[in-house]
Amino acid sequence: MRFPFAPRRKPDIILSGMNSLALRDFHRRLGARFGEVNGAEVACDYGDWLAEHAALGQSAVLDLSFRGRLCLVGADRIRFLHGQVTNDVKALRAGAGCYAALVTAKGKMEGDLNIFNLADELLLDFEPGLTEKISRRLERFIVADEVQIVDAAPHYGLLTAQGPGSERVIGGLNLFPDIPHVPLDSVKISDPTRGEIYLMNHPRLRPWLETAASKGLDSSAHSATSCGFDLFVPKDSLAVIADKLIAAAKALGGRAAGWTAFEAARIEAGIPRFGADMDETNLPLECGIEAGAVSYRKGCYIGQEVINRIHSFGRVTKELCGLRLAGNLNALPGRHDKLFCGAREVGYVTSALRSPSLGANIALGYVRREAGQLGTELTLRTADAQTPARVVEMPFAKL
Repeated sequence: MRFPFAPRRKPDIILSGMNSLALRDFHRRLGARFGEVNGAEVACDYGDWLAEHAALGQSAVLDLSFRGRLCLVGADRIRFLHGQVTNDVKALRAGAGCYAALVTAKGKMEGDLNIFNLADELLLDFEPGLTEKISRRLERFIVADEVQIVDAAPHYGLLTAQGPGSERVIGGLNLFPDIPHVPLDSVKISDPTRGEIYLMNHPRLRPWLETAASKGLDSSAHSATSCGFDLFVPKDSLAVIADKLIAAAKALGGRAAGWTAFEAARIEAGIPRFGADMDETNLPLECGIEAGAVSYRKGCYIGQEVINRIHSFGRVTKELCGLRLAGNLNALPGRHDKLFCGAREVGYVTSALRSPSLGANIALGYVRREAGQLGTELTLRTADAQTPARVVEMPFAKL
């Protein structure tokens, strides 16, 4: 990614304003209804979120440009970020990526990141509304490092194709001679008309615990429904690429999909989202992301002492669990509605859904370890009712 305005002087931060949808008129022509997530505008749906949800199991295209995007540039960028996050940035070869958490000195979450090691920078992709917070956090630890933090959102949008047909959707662009097949690997093309476009293998609806490379796995052995690719596209080319992606998806029986469908599929997959199922009160080890986000072989980083001590000598008191709720609820539970085992409070709900795939009410929530075994029957208490809630395996499956 080229940032001609990036300063060649003292480390600095370049930030944009609120992340609004660059393609608002494009989405409106498709019949979009809009909403917001953490202050960022999103296309919620295009009139039929259930059909869009079904398309995620085939081929669907989403505009994720509301998410935060930062680039770290400068000679010390890899060494610096390695000391800030929970995963091993130094181990990333050129074109590889990893998932990581950003935590405080006490090990508490400040965000989660997809990190891509590009040729001239590290690209960070994260939940919306956190650009300034994450930038300020990183800036605090830049002392004599040659590192600059640049907001990429004003210059690059983010589109994604998800589902078993996603590789054919990407092929329909006729832009990429090579398509990466290891999760979080990336390639770049420099098109004379469209500019520099980055393609990442990113199955966003499959909770990859580790990259196929780090586990020595053949990614083709995994379920095709976990396929997905991200494209970081220059803003001037975003509408053209989005239009081509949607046309390619439609040719395969797919369509454009919005936030409502994607969020429903995320919950069904049991994938926690920062701001919903993870926040500043949580340790990564509580959230079900430890295997994919935390390296115990890397060197020092902020929060390492606490996280390693818990891993080696202790255990967290609560963990994120899947919950199958009784079908007689008049309304789904709200965030932080309480869970009880007998008369004792043992946890709370974070996300809930009437699952279109399962035809059942499901939820994610934190449950104390002693009450979180699979099959444990709990009681959910909402403002107006109480109902059974059973701890089940994630991702959720039909009974």
